[in-house]
Amino acid sequence: MSGIPRPAAAVNGGSVASRRIADSLRTAILEDELTPGTRILQEEIAERLGVSRIPVREALRMLNADGLVTIVSNSGAWVSRLTQRECAQAYRMRERLEPLLLSASMERIADDDVDRLGALVEAMERTRSVDEFMRLDREFHLGSYAAAEPSYLGEVVHRLWNTTHHYRRAYTKLTGAATLDVTHLEHRLLLDGIRRRDDGDAERVLVTHIRRTRNELGRHPELFG
Repeated sequence: MSGIPRPAAAVNGGSVASRRIADSLRTAILEDELTPGTRILQEEIAERLGVSRIPVREALRMLNADGLVTIVSNSGAWVSRLTQRECAQAYRMRERLEPLLLSASMERIADDDVDRLGALVEAMERTRSVDEFMRLDREFHLGSYAAAEPSYLGEVVHRLWNTTHHYRRAYTKLTGAATLDVTHLEHRLLLDGIRRRDDGDAERVLVTHIRRTRNELGRHPELFG
């Protein structure tokens, strides 16, 4: 697992070390340095980072709660993976839950936050890097929900984003620019609905956006091999 970045100033023990280790592993997973199904060995991480196994164990529990790591009792921890059917189910859940979270956020979102979303849309249209696009896309969508009050709904949505992230990335790399024109248009329409505070329009665009990705992923079973 040489792809794990060393966290800055990692120290032995305590919640600070656990959070830093979790952040390092989260980055490695979201950037596909650790791919679905990869086993994560506590001893190897502890030795590499110069910490005990206790903060590593705590970090893995955090990532398990985030949906990024699967822990099997008396067996170990692995980067979470989905079957094609499970991924489709996750997307169906997103179609129903994310509009609710978006509506709650739109009740409280500030004009400055909407302007920031607009800047992200423009940055996505300019970039030619899949990795950069994925980072901006995640920031845009989760940013559009950020004004909602903390809730169980928000936690579930974040978990669904995490568990499906690898497959969105793999699909985007596979298709390249072939589908991004439609994606950019949907982002523009979604931003327009948010800017006008029209939650009905924004929710309809969001559902279409998520459903289209689900349907496209359904045409590529090789991504789940």
